[in-house]
Amino acid sequence: LDPGKTYTRKLKEIMLALKIEQELNKDEILELYLNKIFLGHRAYGVGAAAQVYYGRNIEELTLAQMAMIAGLPQRPSDFNPITNPDKARDRRNHVLWRLRKEGYISQDDMLASQAEPLSAGLHASPIELSAPYVAEMARQRIKQRFGDAAFSAGYKVYTTLDTRLQQAADAALRNSLIGYDRRHGWRGPELQLEMDGLDPGNPDAARAESMLADIPLLGGLTPALVLAVQKKTATVWVRRHGVVTLEWAALSWARKHINTHRVGKKPKRAADVLAAGDVVRVHYVEVTEKVKRKKGRKTVTETRSVERWRLAQLPEIEGAFVALHPKDGAVVALAGGFDFKRSKFNRVTQAYRQPGSSFKPFIYAAALEKGFTAASTVNDAPIVFDDAGLESAWRPENYSGKSFGPTRLRLALTKSRNLVSIRLLRAIGVDYALDQLQRFGINAGRLPRDLSLSLGSGVVRPLDIAAGYSVLANGGFRVNPHVISRIEDADGKTVYVASPRQACRACNVPGPVLVVPDQEPGTGGSEAVGSTIKVSDNATDVPPDPRVRIVIPDDPALAPRTLPAGNAWVMYSMLQDVVRAGTAVRAKVLKRADLAGKTGTTNDQRDAWFSGFSQDLVATAWVGFDRVQPMGRAETGSRAALPMWIDFMGTALKLPEYSEERPPPPPEDMVQVRIDADSGLLASGNTANVMVEYFRPQNAPDRNQALRAASAAASAQKEAKDLSEQIW
Repeated sequence: LDPGKTYTRKLKEIMLALKIEQELNKDEILELYLNKIFLGHRAYGVGAAAQVYYGRNIEELTLAQMAMIAGLPQRPSDFNPITNPDKARDRRNHVLWRLRKEGYISQDDMLASQAEPLSAGLHASPIELSAPYVAEMARQRIKQRFGDAAFSAGYKVYTTLDTRLQQAADAALRNSLIGYDRRHGWRGPELQLEMDGLDPGNPDAARAESMLADIPLLGGLTPALVLAVQKKTATVWVRRHGVVTLEWAALSWARKHINTHRVGKKPKRAADVLAAGDVVRVHYVEVTEKVKRKKGRKTVTETRSVERWRLAQLPEIEGAFVALHPKDGAVVALAGGFDFKRSKFNRVTQAYRQPGSSFKPFIYAAALEKGFTAASTVNDAPIVFDDAGLESAWRPENYSGKSFGPTRLRLALTKSRNLVSIRLLRAIGVDYALDQLQRFGINAGRLPRDLSLSLGSGVVRPLDIAAGYSVLANGGFRVNPHVISRIEDADGKTVYVASPRQACRACNVPGPVLVVPDQEPGTGGSEAVGSTIKVSDNATDVPPDPRVRIVIPDDPALAPRTLPAGNAWVMYSMLQDVVRAGTAVRAKVLKRADLAGKTGTTNDQRDAWFSGFSQDLVATAWVGFDRVQPMGRAETGSRAALPMWIDFMGTALKLPEYSEERPPPPPEDMVQVRIDADSGLLASGNTANVMVEYFRPQNAPDRNQALRAASAAASAQKEAKDLSEQIW
């Protein structure tokens, strides 16, 4: 069920009620209700409420205390004895009166219990960090491990989250989604209420609060009731804050939403946006304003930061953000959506979406294993495919609609050239690429077996992308994301400790092995030892056999190396160029030379991604609608998702453990070569446009290669001339 007040929801409720009555009797339904209902302050069920408010079991409570809990279901967040003692007392006394009226208690019991003072206090553990998506992940894990005892044995679960990074992730995601929402206009108030004589100049606080009591705080956006509208300002009652004046700067953004591609004209007065009785959302934000003041005889303009209330609305769009340590896969921040209370769906772990161009690094890494280099040139030219795997002729193009001819792979990835990626995948083979994706932990089962794979047409989770990028960040080791670090029982005894495999560049970790299995694909390493072939750093001699599977040698302490160090370093270097001069150039605002990453945008801007990393931290941001639809023109990865990543990293990089700038040094066996920036071939004394490129030893260009290329070009030119003369 969703929170909407619609006929569809009512129909669903009817069907659900009928189903419940078929499965359970009345006592079982009541028991289920009493054990599940929310009763305030993170208490779900009457047993939990007894512990939270009184620190006792339910059977140990007095009649007055039981009546207090029985009165909570009506408004548990507002009428509980901690938040609002007076209302809670009134509600308790009403319950006691009803018990007397129905004959369950005597008159003396009622009067004695009504006279009993409130004895409630908050006995729950204080909330150190609000991370409900991770809390739910942890709950599911311990349920799987301990069964029903997980909720009664008093286990304490410690997660891998970093409080500072989690708060930064939540703020970055919400700011990004609110920013998108503002770009696409004002959809109007959530509700329109009758004022019924409520005095705008001196509103009754209790009445104003009661009008907003059923509207929850979501994503930091607070409900507010519009009391009056002036020419350029509006007076509103903000829930639990009182009367607030919204200045014109807080309202002027609210152009009317027409559709995802269009907004209306700028409003000229507050009445164009709001009216008395509107229920809207506001949030308290830090804004920058310019102030003029006298300095001697001159007037100077100064910029200062101030906090202001600003009009907002609940964004319809959603997002996801996850950050992890590439060394061991520990998840340090995870936000699965705008607000857990609005949607429990965890988009980091449950949403399978098309990654777009953020998938390209995996294809490029596969090409490097096939013998390509960062200097290899691939023709960026229009192309049409009649692929058997596609429904009709496919005419892909670059985002810009232009093509640029022969292009080095480094430049093609920097500028995210689609046509190069397609030709590159065709050159190495789709089956070969799918097998290579196992190096990054990507499940090929949800991916297409056609050339659209190169543009990210398959579906993956944000967590999968983050884990895959960690292989590039840590030098070629595959780590497993995890959120639980340890579990203790009620006596403080440790019953579980995570022992993740560690990426270790200095350790002699065995490389990946390829298996041409005698058994079914996907069998484990130990079972396939008899048919393994060691992969050297130069894997160009390995045929693209679709039966080949990558098997990881088993080691309990060290993360397996699934990508040669040279390949991982070249990919890191190429993705640094995406930040320096490519589609993620906005990230240069962070002023760090060790940052790398890749944007991703799908057809019609349905999904926007950015995944980026340093050697110490990997983070993935995704933005899109839950019901897949276009987000609007220009809502690319660099516009919709990259700001979320920048916002988060702006906080993370100031922390001591991430503050050091550490570009990874090239492996010792890498070869540094001067090449022609236009052709990618070895530079000569006559080369006009020279650059330095790094190569794995077996793939470094030589003079013979340049001569062969020149000879091939001359032959092609002669054939073209001969053909022209014959036609003439």
